Amino acid sequence: MQQQHQHTARRSASGTRRFLKRNVGIALAVTAAAAVLASAPSVSASTWPGHSYSGSAVSDVRTAATFDFAAGEIPENITANPDGSVTLSLLGSCAVCQRTHGPELMRISASGERTVLATGQVGEAISGNARGSDGTVYYALWAPGNAARNGVYKLLADGTPERVAALPADSGPNGLAVDPTGRTLYIADSLKGVVWSAPASGGPVTPWLTDAALAPVPTEALPIGANGLRFHNGALWISNFNKGSLLRVPVTATGTAGPIHQIAGGLPNIDDLSFLTPFSDVVFAAQNGSSSNNGPDRVVVIYPNGTYKPVLTSADGLASPSATAVRGDRLYITDGGVPDPHDPKLQTARINIPALLAGAAH
Repeated sequence: MQQQHQHTARRSASGTRRFLKRNVGIALAVTAAAAVLASAPSVSASTWPGHSYSGSAVSDVRTAATFDFAAGEIPENITANPDGSVTLSLLGSCAVCQRTHGPELMRISASGERTVLATGQVGEAISGNARGSDGTVYYALWAPGNAARNGVYKLLADGTPERVAALPADSGPNGLAVDPTGRTLYIADSLKGVVWSAPASGGPVTPWLTDAALAPVPTEALPIGANGLRFHNGALWISNFNKGSLLRVPVTATGTAGPIHQIAGGLPNIDDLSFLTPFSDVVFAAQNGSSSNNGPDRVVVIYPNGTYKPVLTSADGLASPSATAVRGDRLYITDGGVPDPHDPKLQTARINIPALLAGAAH
């Protein structure tokens, strides 16, 4: 793996600093109180000072960081870290772009400082990334046709990448999740209709779940099946890009896959997702329509009963939104910038939690 150990770039640092640093100290009360969303929409708005049942569920959309599309800085995935930083996967190229740049894994600190943690080769993609409970950073490297490189890597203490899960050459590793114990990795394979599992410390991969519900649609312009992946409340939550579905699969006491439940459908090009809080099953999902001219560019909130509504659209500046993350009452969105004028960026927005409660009541 080509590396740029702790290679720091200060591009657009001042603008990024303003938007990330302000969100480090969000009160823990927001996380605890929002757990009621799935079952008790009648909680008083006074629980969240400065929020209101009226108005938009998501507002105050701003650009936190901009990137250079021509240089392959195409945001694909995001992890919001406890210290206020974010970790971004930058594709380097995309399905409709010229493959002239290698991918990067980048951290942007709360002060706006950019550090390239790892890089890949031209023609590869860094897709999903995740953070273990011990702080270990993992990322999926999609190296088409190259069994010697395809798979999941972790960053060692000195910053060196180490492959911990080798995948077949014809696999398409995309979304990535780590179980709460930090012992098991789960990998969404966008090409084979499989979710793989592997020891986080390194070892052989095993097909954890294989099902038609995870498979791509071969006739689609961009045949991508299982895409976004999150371990949440004892289950794996999986989006299927082509089939427009969000699935929930319980992890049994023995670690095997339980029955597949479809939470929502009718969401073409649904990409990666995040949850309002660790306790709530309210989902923010990106719909990456412009990546293959199939459906809208928007972020939708999906309620536990399967109903959903858009909270951000292209009118808010979305351009190939690929992933979301939540910290406190702040929503983060990665935009790949595939359509003209090619403006990849990281956006932030404010979540009006009582307005979400009101939406859950209808």
